[in-house]
Amino acid sequence: MELNPADLGPVINRIKRAQGQLAGVLRMLEEGRDCEDVVTQLAAVSRALDRAGFAIVATGLRECLTSGDGIDSVDAKKMEKLFLSLA
Repeated sequence: MELNPADLGPVINRIKRAQGQLAGVLRMLEEGRDCEDVVTQLAAVSRALDRAGFAIVATGLRECLTSGDGIDSVDAKKMEKLFLSLA
């Protein structure tokens, strides 16, 4: 299943933001920052990436349902597997 790039703008922005946050985590580690601060920022990166993944799966499901063909059992199983891989 191919995703429409026009529908993924917010997801792309979220991933770019997470990329910046991850660079910040690396800087914090290199500077020897407090463990709690580093872990807090790392958790924020992880949440951002999880949300991006869920948004991608949701977009895929929406495209399956609106494509006119409906969602067949193969696509449903594939989307379920993708969704569960994020859990």
